[in-house]
Amino acid sequence: MKKIGFIPLRKGSKGIPGKNKRKMVGRPLFTWVLGEAFQSNLDEVYVYTDDQAIIDFINKEYHYTTKIKALLRSDQSATDTASTESAMLEFAEKINYNFDVFCLLQATSPFTKATDINACLNELDNGKDSVLTVVNTHRFLWKEDGTAINYDPFNRPRRQDFDGLLIENGAVYTCKKEVLQNKNNRLGDTIGIVKMPEESLHEIDSEADWIVVEKLLIQRQKQAKASNKITHLVLDVDGVFTDGSITYTKDGEHTKRFDMRDGMGLEILRQFDVEVVIMTSENSELVAKRMQKLQIEQVYLGVKDKFTLLNKIVKDNNIKLSNVAYVGDDVNDLANIVSVGWSLAPNNAMTEIKTNADVVLSKNSANGAIREACQFVKNYNKRF
Repeated sequence: MKKIGFIPLRKGSKGIPGKNKRKMVGRPLFTWVLGEAFQSNLDEVYVYTDDQAIIDFINKEYHYTTKIKALLRSDQSATDTASTESAMLEFAEKINYNFDVFCLLQATSPFTKATDINACLNELDNGKDSVLTVVNTHRFLWKEDGTAINYDPFNRPRRQDFDGLLIENGAVYTCKKEVLQNKNNRLGDTIGIVKMPEESLHEIDSEADWIVVEKLLIQRQKQAKASNKITHLVLDVDGVFTDGSITYTKDGEHTKRFDMRDGMGLEILRQFDVEVVIMTSENSELVAKRMQKLQIEQVYLGVKDKFTLLNKIVKDNNIKLSNVAYVGDDVNDLANIVSVGWSLAPNNAMTEIKTNADVVLSKNSANGAIREACQFVKNYNKRF
């Protein structure tokens, strides 16, 4: 049974311009749900968009998997007035309905987890023809005429005695192919429900919404953190290995400054069976040569969605995020910083990183920060 995910994106956004590509906790908003879909039991995940820049990003960024794909949607299905169903049906016809299960995922629901997607897929196996995600709210609802909808105001229940209401959060909708074909709709006749946490009810329609959701996401990631023996040290490059500055000539990038003592620290750390991984957004020949000199084998250059790649590395190595220490300095490291077992920041890192890192090192980048991080990992692992 072929199960596909579908993430519709529009280039235009009135409330927050460029919303889908804007960085939420250091990564493009749409990659939060895309990364979870990648980790889920879906067989393929399609991003359907009228934005060629997003298509180019996906083709370049997720070259390591055939599970994530991008298709260009028509201008007609991407207008302000076009329904999501119209995009779904256009897409389904474009791929000749080559699926058994269709899973609509909303990019503006960054709280969606792979477990939520899998729970929806499981409901279809339990005899439902379609499934949606909901939130159990304990708010008291009223009509405009002053009539209470879901409780007796003269017999106000305590929260613990109140069942509340289930409200669609718009995050995940799953259905069998026949539902989409016969009803032209995301929902069929026998509808299952999957509950998600209350914070997933937040919509991102304004700058204030953005701030609230970002803070809640950071809090969620931190609450899920755990710390075990460190098996992998993952390092950014610019602003961690280097001081963040680059010199250029007319022929392009010329030099970066590295601290030799950092290399010795990494060599010592590998003697204690800690794997060193390099993950940088820059695609630099100088960096590649320096890492070759340091005999570091796992080097990932030109990475924009660092969190999805980190989760792939974790899965491929049969470890957990709790086994990872991460050193980063700027906002594109933030999702990793708030998620791994131990996060460390050079003393000259950006404020957003130092605020959220577990450890702020006493040394600056390119001036002993990595050597200090290596010593931390070595000392920490002594307790195991």
